[in-house]
Amino acid sequence: MDERGRKLQEFDRDQLIIELLARVEEQGFITFQELEEVFPHMEEDLPFLDDLWEELLARGIQVVSQEKAGEGGLGSSNAEPLGLEEGGRDLDAVSASDTIGLYLTEMAQEPLLSAEEEIELAKQIERGRWAERKLRKNGHSPEEQARLRREVELGQAAREHLSRANTRLVVSIAKKYRGYGVPFPDLIQEGNVGLMRAVDKFDYRRGNRFSTYATWWIRQAITRALADQGRTIRLPVHMSDRIRKVYQVAHQLEQETGHRPTPEEIAREMVEDPAKIRWMISRSRRATSLERPVGDDDDGSELGDFIENENTPDPAESVARQLLAEQVRRMLEQLTPREARILRLRYGLADGRTRTLKEIAQQFGLSRERIRQIEREALDKLRPTSEALSLQEYLR
Repeated sequence: MDERGRKLQEFDRDQLIIELLARVEEQGFITFQELEEVFPHMEEDLPFLDDLWEELLARGIQVVSQEKAGEGGLGSSNAEPLGLEEGGRDLDAVSASDTIGLYLTEMAQEPLLSAEEEIELAKQIERGRWAERKLRKNGHSPEEQARLRREVELGQAAREHLSRANTRLVVSIAKKYRGYGVPFPDLIQEGNVGLMRAVDKFDYRRGNRFSTYATWWIRQAITRALADQGRTIRLPVHMSDRIRKVYQVAHQLEQETGHRPTPEEIAREMVEDPAKIRWMISRSRRATSLERPVGDDDDGSELGDFIENENTPDPAESVARQLLAEQVRRMLEQLTPREARILRLRYGLADGRTRTLKEIAQQFGLSRERIRQIEREALDKLRPTSEALSLQEYLR
């Protein structure tokens, strides 16, 4: 993009921000869904994402989920985020007998943090970073170096504590994205990447809870993973979000009507063009491995074993060709060796490649007219036979 195009894009984006702030400043909050509708590509421009977040916080505008916005108010800024009730009710459907269950059970033992504890941990992380920068410079006494190293260690411990205490938030968000092509443990892993980014960028001076800020980055990390890993052909993140919305509406309509909705019914519900809905559904289909096991038996059957190879000749056609070739061979035995060879060359009966009269004439040292005459005589000999019709069909 040239300089003029970049400036126009920035101008349009600034105008959108101004309009967005004017619309939501009075109510004091905005949902993640509203932000994604206005800025569908925002996760591809992280500096802009940081600036937008800081502008929202500076104006006292909180970013919340659609469910929380629908509760009729945000309440205190210290309210706990959805899905983080004490006692691990969000995890009660997960069995502790498997690896992920054990992981979630372990995370549930980590106590939730109060707003004051979040601030204190954030301050310790900040002091640790400051000490790390100081250590890079020379001229410290042994005592000073030991003190700075201790601050670095405390900062790292605070960073780990803040992230572990919010792992349940990752699980709560990841659960909403199951069934879209990425295994649940991978969703948690990607969410943890977003959580660590939130830990590194959190500014306690803004006065917001860490969980509110972290939700933003966790969701971005998970939706990015879905776009990258969820299908063989990568789709843009904003398109993946639109496709998820289509399937959410389809599920809702199926629950209400008792039948699977058509693209036209989904389009009416979403106020979209039916052709666009059909296009998104077609793009949502994922590739399947030909090595995927089929059936419950341990016979080693794979999906590829049941798919027809279009390059393989049809068995009935192969048999017919073999019979016809044998019939042609018997008919040519009625001719002289020279006549039979000329027909084989002329019609490609030997190797599938037909020769011109000129090519055959050069091989036999005869004129083209003489070769044509021998060909005609040979065919005349074969016509009276009962197999002539089959031969003529084959030669065509």
